[in-house]
Amino acid sequence: MPFIHDDFLLETGTARRLYRAHAAAQPIIDYHNHLPPREIAENRRFANLWEIWLEGDHYKWRAMRANGVPERYCTGDAPPYEKFLAWARTVPRCLRNPLYHWTHLELVRYFGIHDLLDEATAKSIWDRANERLRSDDLRPHGILKTFDVRALCTTDDPADDLRWHQQIRASGLATRVYPTFRPDRALDVHAPDIFNPWVDRLGAAADVHVARLGDLLDALRRRHDAFHEAGGRLSDHGLPYCYADPCTEADASAAFDHARAGRAVDAAAARRYASFMMLFFGRLDADKGWTKQLHLGALRGVNTRAVQAVGRDTGFDSIGDWPQAAALGAYLDRLEQQGGVPRKILYNDNPADNSPLATMIGNFQDGSIPGKMQFGSAWWFLDQKDGIEQQIDALSNAGVLAQFVGMLTDSRSFMSYPRHEYFRRVLCNLLGREIDRGELPADDGLVGGLIEDVCFGNARRYFQWPD
Repeated sequence: MPFIHDDFLLETGTARRLYRAHAAAQPIIDYHNHLPPREIAENRRFANLWEIWLEGDHYKWRAMRANGVPERYCTGDAPPYEKFLAWARTVPRCLRNPLYHWTHLELVRYFGIHDLLDEATAKSIWDRANERLRSDDLRPHGILKTFDVRALCTTDDPADDLRWHQQIRASGLATRVYPTFRPDRALDVHAPDIFNPWVDRLGAAADVHVARLGDLLDALRRRHDAFHEAGGRLSDHGLPYCYADPCTEADASAAFDHARAGRAVDAAAARRYASFMMLFFGRLDADKGWTKQLHLGALRGVNTRAVQAVGRDTGFDSIGDWPQAAALGAYLDRLEQQGGVPRKILYNDNPADNSPLATMIGNFQDGSIPGKMQFGSAWWFLDQKDGIEQQIDALSNAGVLAQFVGMLTDSRSFMSYPRHEYFRRVLCNLLGREIDRGELPADDGLVGGLIEDVCFGNARRYFQWPD
């Protein structure tokens, strides 16, 4: 029997029945990812397996470095096949790492290759995969059709002009592709060398001369409007923790002026300024009925030398251990007092925060929308079998799993769509085991309906896209 087979991860007959009847054929809504809109617009043709599979994948780079692979074969200038071969030599060492599952699931689903990847099989897999990459089925538009992706949301800076999104809409692509408003750079008053060039780009995109804080808010409001016009209905923030320090507009203006003058704002003033801005962003989203996503708890760029050498988002981040609950509660409470909390999805990168976040959402459910407040799917270091089960358990124990909007890829790779299958198999296996133990009713209609909603139906109803 091949490693990836029909019953992969499905331990019982009940789990297999649930998966096949209620999960396997569900379409995909990928409401958070980092796919490049340009590659969708241009329907990029990938020249080889390295381009589609390893280019930009910091998960694989981390494993390769841990296996003693020099940086030249990760982010450096080694030829594509040599980089792939270095990865092939690493894979057998990744037993029990989710990369081992994902790697072989992706080889089967994209290329029909059931061989285990290692140094001996690398050349054959490279040649067969590259031959398949000549097909239009493995260009972005073909991949989205093959995996029945009904909608996806890229992650976009407010300073982006959204021209690639305009080109996608004009292309007739059946998958709806929407931008997500990610204004993280607006908080960087502690780093004027990053903040000021970004503010200038934002001003140009919004056609606003940004000299004062009010100009910045006006420019952001205009770009928020532009994202809405393009179909965007989600925002996103990647934060170590929520910012909830009291801050007047005068204090925020002073911090902005300080940064615009090229002087770094101290940590306390930067937190106050960020708190002011996060309330502003929350009101923007609430006013338009958007969903705000908060990705909390990642400790980014830990290895300064490596980041300076090869750049951000290259695999030098880890789980942070900040207290989350008090600041998150204070932030949500201030939004509530100032007019209401928008639809919200909270993600944590530390498993210690599962229960705090799962219970926090219950404080701000208001009965207006089923599942208005969401405890988001297992994220980053947690999006593997154990992490997925822990997230489902925390949500089930403290909230209503049946309203959960389900899985997303959170990926920069078009090769990541089997992660939805992976999640669905884990979900069905968990529920199937509990049926067999008598902990859930042996009612496939009841449990199967929950599975269908979590896999697709809830997301389809929850997100307010225009078409």
